[in-house]
Amino acid sequence: QVQLVESGGGSVQAGGSLKLSCAASGYKFSNCRMGWYRQAPGKERELVSSITRVGTGTYTDSVKGRFIISRDNVNSTLYLQMNSLKIEDTAVYYCAACWSVSTNRYVNWGQGTQVTVSS
Repeated sequence: QVQLVESGGGSVQAGGSLKLSCAASGYKFSNCRMGWYRQAPGKERELVSSITRVGTGTYTDSVKGRFIISRDNVNSTLYLQMNSLKIEDTAVYYCAACWSVSTNRYVNWGQGTQVTVSS
């Protein structure tokens, strides 16, 4: 079965950095567009970044210039390097796999990893 396991979350001070990882198994990772979402308490889940099969990344405006998405197709791992973290970046971050154009949604999701940024 498809499995996505996020790791790398934690507590950091504003201005610090953190790198999230998403280890994928059970499917053809290289054939899937991948994404990182986040959800803060009381807010809707939002798309943070996505990456194509060949490694082209896109970002929501609030993280442009601070976050970098990347993927390792050989080891089936997705990454999100987060720099210059802000308090508003605090959220549970989720790895999403295999965007479906026909349904406009990701097919698979990880369980999430907590990121907490303090002042």
